[in-house]
Amino acid sequence: MGMREGRKAIVPAGAQTVGPYSPAIRAGDFLFVSGQIPVGEFGELVDGGIEEQARQCMENLRTVLAAAGASFPDLVKVTIYLTDMRDFPVVNRVYGSYFDLEPPARACIQVEALPKGARIEIEAIAYLGK
Repeated sequence: MGMREGRKAIVPAGAQTVGPYSPAIRAGDFLFVSGQIPVGEFGELVDGGIEEQARQCMENLRTVLAAAGASFPDLVKVTIYLTDMRDFPVVNRVYGSYFDLEPPARACIQVEALPKGARIEIEAIAYLGK
């Protein structure tokens, strides 16, 4: 497959994926960030519970955004996947700590399972047109 004009894969230095996908794709003024699971730099699930996992997902999201020259204020839509909706209050608190005014639109969905046994995954869309 060739690269399409106006479309570019964004791959942060040292990024590891668990399948055949790009960490993010920039298409025009939009950045589509693949789901971020709570893995550290060596691809291992972080130690701890849902709070640590949520924080690691957000930090992984920050890393991918930065590789595209973006940051949290550029996000327009976020989707959070949880394996247990009872984790929502903790995830909501951690997630909220990354935003000031005007957080992005968001959905939170409970799913049966996530890669590597993660309890949370976060995907996002950013708008990079100023």
